[in-house]
Amino acid sequence: MNDIIEILLVEDNPLDVELTLRALQQHNLSNKVHWAKDGVEALEFLFPQEESNHNRHIRVVLLDLKLPKVNGLEVLERIRSEERTRTLPVVMLTSSGESPDVKKAYELGANSYIVKPIDFNNFSEVVAKLGFYWAIINRPPD
Repeated sequence: MNDIIEILLVEDNPLDVELTLRALQQHNLSNKVHWAKDGVEALEFLFPQEESNHNRHIRVVLLDLKLPKVNGLEVLERIRSEERTRTLPVVMLTSSGESPDVKKAYELGANSYIVKPIDFNNFSEVVAKLGFYWAIINRPPD
């Protein structure tokens, strides 16, 4: 894979994906997104079997909590357990604002926890700011 991937979006709801991509497009970030539809796809993308695919450049993971197959907390736990991805910024972007979910995400090493706004304009603004900050402004370790 020759493309540089800046943002890994892990989301099972196609409508939320469409809204997220539209918001990122407003900041010219939509061509730098890889979409994983569930936790298994996310893990396969992050930890590919082929050695040649290990050089993917991901600046941030936008991770939903409630995912089919492997949930977001399990994906986060795996990301933090591997040396290569331990410092990769992970932003939980989910509809769950339940206190135990928030607490567990931070205990597992989430960098941020954002509850998806219901209103499209607010959602678009939040996602655009997230993408801009984590993909452009934030400086990760080498």
